[in-house]
Amino acid sequence: MPPSAPPIAPAPAATPAGSRRQVLTGGGIAAIACLAAGPIAHAATAKIWHADYMATKQRGDAKISLAIYRKRLGAPAPGQPRRPILFVVHGSSSSALPSFDLTVPGQAGYSLMDAFARLGFDVWSMDHEGYGRSSRTDGNSDIASGVADLVAASDLVARETGATKIHYMGESSGALRAGAFAAAHPDRVDRLILEAFTYTGQGSPTLSRRAEQLDYYKTHNRRPRDAAMLRSIFTRDKPGTTDPAVADAFAKAEMVYGDSVPAGTYLDMTAHLPVVDPAKVVCPVLLIKGEYDGISSTEDLLNFFRALPTGDKQFVIVPGAAHSIVLGTQRRAFWHVANAFLTMPTSPAG
Repeated sequence: MPPSAPPIAPAPAATPAGSRRQVLTGGGIAAIACLAAGPIAHAATAKIWHADYMATKQRGDAKISLAIYRKRLGAPAPGQPRRPILFVVHGSSSSALPSFDLTVPGQAGYSLMDAFARLGFDVWSMDHEGYGRSSRTDGNSDIASGVADLVAASDLVARETGATKIHYMGESSGALRAGAFAAAHPDRVDRLILEAFTYTGQGSPTLSRRAEQLDYYKTHNRRPRDAAMLRSIFTRDKPGTTDPAVADAFAKAEMVYGDSVPAGTYLDMTAHLPVVDPAKVVCPVLLIKGEYDGISSTEDLLNFFRALPTGDKQFVIVPGAAHSIVLGTQRRAFWHVANAFLTMPTSPAG
């Protein structure tokens, strides 16, 4: 008989562009840096334009709709120079907008998409199959499925912008998705940021606890989650690294999509690691970890870092941060490091 559902444990073809558009009010050696969250200059008063899209992923006879989101300063117009494109990839327990475009009542500065739009990027994200506004299917939305999602999304980005090679940033299992995509499709990836990544899982207390439910993930394509579990993402490693009001806003924004999410990434992270072969990731890579993040050990990440073939790679530890750097008190340190990496001057060819 299949195991019973576990208790919810603390988290140890595209539509036309303009389906909804409106204006909203180098080469380096490994470096483990302790970084202060200094100010980032940006156009604070500029208006951010956004658009929502739908892409279609074909799986057998099934057509799966994928919700895609875009933000930038000002609407694109003919003849404009192309802005650098950053595509951000969400993790196992939440969809795109709560992860990267969160509104916190009474507080500002928690939307990564807004922050990087103001830094001059054309920022995109998506809900993977079974998450958010994308199709809910009988699949488990594992890492391989996430790679297929990113293929469909990158096709749409190319049609809308003309860019065939863009930057990617993935968080947690989103980093596994982005890394596996970069390994499978190196011609589509410019620079790659892997945040809260895990390689083999060795030395990870979070994954050790998660593995206790492995039989459930093997026999169920969705797993339960509630608001308490979502809030615990920010406290399980080190309380105080995220404002409690942010955890509450995140949980409220995500729970509108229901009390379960696909189980495939949890299965991959507890039974199938490694899912990213560093030898096949040939683009420049920033590997970034919160000081207290329990999803991986520093040594495990260093093993991945050493195996990357590119000389253009960086390894950064952000002090005072835990698993979710992008919504934590040290998020501006992340913006600083990521922006520096994405805008790094390159040496002339030859």
